[in-house]
Parts: sequence; structure tokens; C-alpha cells
Amino acid sequence: RCPGRSSATLTMHTIRPERPADRDAIRSVHEAAFPQPDEADLVDALRSDPGYLGRVAVRDDLVIGHIALSPMTLSTTGSARTLVGLAPMAVLPTHQRDGVGSALVRDGLAACRSSGAEAVFVLGHPDYYPRFGFTAAAEHGLRSVYDVPPEAFMVLALRAGALDDLTGLVRYHPAFDAL
Repeated sequence: RCPGRSSATLTMHTIRPERPADRDAIRSVHEAAFPQPDEADLVDALRSDPGYLGRVAVRDDLVIGHIALSPMTLSTTGSARTLVGLAPMAVLPTHQRDGVGSALVRDGLAACRSSGAEAVFVLGHPDYYPRFGFTAAAEHGLRSVYDVPPEAFMVLALRAGALDDLTGLVRYHPAFDAL
């Protein structure tokens, strides 16, 4: 239940893997949530990677939210790990602030665990993502290829020891460079 809303105002939603038939609706969600089409274009580009995971929130047969998860690389002094980037995520403005984004993040993290990913990175609001267990990547000797505040670039280990012996520069999927 969300603070400030009665249970009567909440309609249940489901989270599931995205399907090819969802593509237009997913694009519409990103275009409605962001002031430019860059994120929608990015999702379209990320789909070509076999490591891409997309999840949708559906309410009353309408796609109201989407999260994209894609492979990342690390120039590191440690051993190879399976790393994932969480981005972009969008929820239709009319459905924001009712738990859809949080449900997408939780489900996306579970999908990453199931796929064998060891850690997930996010470049996001430092007051939002720690509730899911994310911490500043810099605390683990990991930094973003982008010039961003260190508290905004975060990581979550999906298994014990996943971040041990890792240091280096983390790179998002090459599709991000086209933004």
C-alpha cells in the first residue's frame, strides 16, 4: 500500500517480461515519461543484445511501465563478472507515485538474479535506489565512464562476494553512447 492513497484508489498491476507485441506501448510509455525520445530510442537499440531483459507493468491490459536491463562491461583488475545496467525505466505519468516503479525495480532485480547476473548498476537518484540495496559504486572501487556525481552511480551485488576484488571503470552498453 502506498502512503497517502487509500486502497480504493489503487488498481492492481502485474509485472511480466516484455513481449514483441508490447514494443509500441513501451515506446509510448518512455515518450510520455521523458521530454525527448532518446530513452525510447535507447530501448529499441538495446533489444538487439541477447543479454537484454525488458519487463513491463500492466494494468487493465495497458502497459503502464517498463524497465530495461542490459549488459555492462568493466575494465578491471579482478576476474570477469556478469554485470547489468538498469536503465532506462519509465512509468506513465498518470501512474507514477503508486508503486509501479518500485515493483519494476524489484522484479527486474529478481530477473537479473535468475539470469545469473552478479551485480546491477544504476545511474540514478541517490535517495531512491538505496531502498533496494544499492550503494555508491565508488565505495567498491568502481566508477562510471560518465562524469557523474559519485553518489548517483550505484551498484547492488546480487550474490555474496560479487564485488570482491573488482575495481575499474564501468561502461554501459554501447547503445548508451548514441544518446
